[in-house]
Amino acid sequence: MVGKVRPSTVSELRASDHVQRSVKEELRENLLTRLRSGEPRFPGIVGFDDTVLPHLERALLAGHDLVLLGERGQGKTRLIRTIVGLLDEWTPVVEGCEINDHPYGPVCVRCRRLSAELGDALPVAWKHRDERYGEKLATPDTGVGDLIGDIDPIKVAEGRTLGDPETVHFGLIPRTNRGIFSINELPDLAERIQVALLNVLEERDIQVRGYALRLPLDVLLVASANPEDYTNRGRIITPLKDRFGAEIRTHYPLELDTELALIRQEASLTAEVPEHLIEVIGRFTRLVRDSTAVDARSGVSARFAIAGTETVAAGALRRAALTGEEQPVARVCDLAAVVPALLGKVEFEVSEEGREQEVLEHLLRRAVAETYRRRLGAADLTGLLDKFDAGETVDSGELIPARDLLHRLGPVPGLAKLMERLDLTGESPGQAAAAVEFALEGLFLTRRLSKDDTGGTATYRT
Repeated sequence: MVGKVRPSTVSELRASDHVQRSVKEELRENLLTRLRSGEPRFPGIVGFDDTVLPHLERALLAGHDLVLLGERGQGKTRLIRTIVGLLDEWTPVVEGCEINDHPYGPVCVRCRRLSAELGDALPVAWKHRDERYGEKLATPDTGVGDLIGDIDPIKVAEGRTLGDPETVHFGLIPRTNRGIFSINELPDLAERIQVALLNVLEERDIQVRGYALRLPLDVLLVASANPEDYTNRGRIITPLKDRFGAEIRTHYPLELDTELALIRQEASLTAEVPEHLIEVIGRFTRLVRDSTAVDARSGVSARFAIAGTETVAAGALRRAALTGEEQPVARVCDLAAVVPALLGKVEFEVSEEGREQEVLEHLLRRAVAETYRRRLGAADLTGLLDKFDAGETVDSGELIPARDLLHRLGPVPGLAKLMERLDLTGESPGQAAAAVEFALEGLFLTRRLSKDDTGGTATYRT
């Protein structure tokens, strides 16, 4: 609609054939365009294609304000932020307006006065869609003034009377007029503050103290919350729930492949983490989630798996720095640091008090064993087992570099096939050591080798 040179006055805007649309009309039309063209509607969102996204799309097409319900770490905030991508890239506003009035129909006192004075010369500014998104984490100290507005004492001190509507300082929601506003963890908002949102959702206006203000807000209101049967910090009051047009439930990844795709997408890795170790972390996360020792109502966040993978990568980087390894590659020995690092991310049942670390260590061993059986269960590892027939031992650990591990083990028949099964396509010592150590750990967990752990060093023997 708009070329490189955008209209700067109302008369130029009209000449450009610009059509005014509400936020919800804008979202609906842009969503329909993407649905028809097959373009990604919500880039970066993994695992919701057949479950959550159809409900979200129907809510947006219906023009509904909505609540996303789900346990922690299910991507609720991430999903809300992707809705911004459905807005027009640029939209016109009255220049200098605090609440983003459209030049065709200003609603605030200031802009109506300017429109009457300047007419077609009313100056127009342009806002990018990223500037049309507002977000507030609901905290117990959040007040009506933060969300809706209050009297600005500075404007009063400048000599304006209390009856002047321009003494009002608009809150976050009016300042996101003609955009999307998100309230995270809505039940944490005090009930008396939630009451202030009733008009925003139904009458689409705001009330500030005793002012007779009727500002027809054009905003999509989106909220996130944990299920009410879990959170004891508060609740969404019934009249407010009734005013939201849609309630959408989110969930953790349903399939292992989705969990792994999420880890690969979100984890910021400082060293190479082979695919089989990412799979171990993914399986570990799912086992913790399903464990009867863990409080199922609190959930196990996707951040659990992401942080675990980043911890494994950091262990490889630390080893490289201390031992002089050229290429840091994560190995099984780096998994040991995951449990203490992630212990605080899990809420256990009361009956498991004092056994938290033991529970996680057991589940991590199960995850390694399951990954081993899937990837190497049918592999011929006799060449590796033959190394131990003469009673020899092999030491490994977080501070033993890859070259030392391979040197102690000597040539391994079938190493190339072993690496191929683990999707290790390179030829670096780090990747070879990662494959061998994973095989050794799998043989130990399937009781074909024994292992002694002493101070961070593992000794494998028959």
